[in-house]
Amino acid sequence: MTGVCGVGHLGFHHARILKGLTNGKVRIYDRDSERLDFVSEELAVEKTDSLEELLDLCDTIVVASITTSHHEVVMKALNAGVHVLVEKPIASTVEEALEMVELAESKGLVLAVGHTERFNPAVIAAASLINEPLFIEGHRMAPFRPRGTDVSVVMDLMIHDIDLVLSFVHSPVVSVHASGVPVLSSNVDIASARIQFENGCVANMTASRISRNQMRKLRVFQKDNYISINFAEKKVSALRFHSGDIVPVPVEIDDRDALTAELTDFLNAVEFNTEPAVTGRSGMGALQSAQIISSEIEKAIRVIGR
Repeated sequence: MTGVCGVGHLGFHHARILKGLTNGKVRIYDRDSERLDFVSEELAVEKTDSLEELLDLCDTIVVASITTSHHEVVMKALNAGVHVLVEKPIASTVEEALEMVELAESKGLVLAVGHTERFNPAVIAAASLINEPLFIEGHRMAPFRPRGTDVSVVMDLMIHDIDLVLSFVHSPVVSVHASGVPVLSSNVDIASARIQFENGCVANMTASRISRNQMRKLRVFQKDNYISINFAEKKVSALRFHSGDIVPVPVEIDDRDALTAELTDFLNAVEFNTEPAVTGRSGMGALQSAQIISSEIEKAIRVIGR
């Protein structure tokens, strides 16, 4: 049996997809009883009255509750012997994430993190072309919505690109420079970050949740190659320098739903005792970089406020 803890916007879709993947063997729980009743009726899935009941019934669970609850819920699940997929960011702090990772490893349980962009068909298609990035530029812009403003735009949006950059650049981070400001919420709504890696690669990322138009793109420059990923349109444009000319590189994209692929990967990791595509340690690495960026932004805001 698979459970979903937290059936807000994203948790709703987790439950909907899992119902199909598990032949209806899904249970859901949410502290908001009205929301819980609505989703249970809307999706025709059974609800539970408490997290403890959910953990008693399930051997796998998706944690899609608010970020501040991740540590408590995941630790309870792991201590109950339940495999976990937790939505990004993995936790509120690196210290919490480390506790979760170490407990999962000590118990031999799967701890996966919901960095869904890893399963975007465009990312999967582009990954085979990316080997030694020299420069990466990311833009992730969205119109303002109240949902997600309990955390900064770094944790809400930029962390997707942070995770992808870390998965492409296999080198330690040596420096981080960042700036950002709160505009429409009490947390930072627009941010820019520059990450320098030991091997010389540089990644520049901008994230905004106060933009008029939506944009989700990542551009990768490497020797004699250029790859552009459009996450929203699931498209990849690639060019290479060959015999004095710049020529297009054909890219085949196997279109599929990223969230379905993520959940399938998690269930397969549990069934076949393999590592999920995004491990707890990967999620912790993305969180650590995001926290460094956030810390740099806070320093810059304090300087502005003087």
